[in-house]
Amino acid sequence: MADVKEPSGRLSVVQMAGTELTGDNTCLTFVLHNEDHTLGNALRYMIMKNPDVEFCGYSIPHPSEKKVNLRIQTKGLPAVDVFKKGLSDLTALSEHVLETFEISVQNFKAQQQEEESMEVQ
Repeated sequence: MADVKEPSGRLSVVQMAGTELTGDNTCLTFVLHNEDHTLGNALRYMIMKNPDVEFCGYSIPHPSEKKVNLRIQTKGLPAVDVFKKGLSDLTALSEHVLETFEISVQNFKAQQQEEESMEVQ
């Protein structure tokens, strides 16, 4: 049915049986261990923004299992490359959100201190 590579840490790759012979690496399932909908849906969203992606979806096999099956099918690019780009894009977006949040917190604290100093006078 499908060849499953042994999990090495947090990620394993499932390739459909027979695709090793044809060399088709455009359609793979990535198994993310110890993850849930938080990463699964965010990563699916980022990968689907890539115009070279035909399909990207994820599933949680069972609510008691902490693993996400992320399926990627591309128009010709290796699915591994698309997966790596999705991770990179999601990391960049997360860093931007964190930086924006930290700046907003600093601005809020500065405004609060300014208002407190005005009340004292």
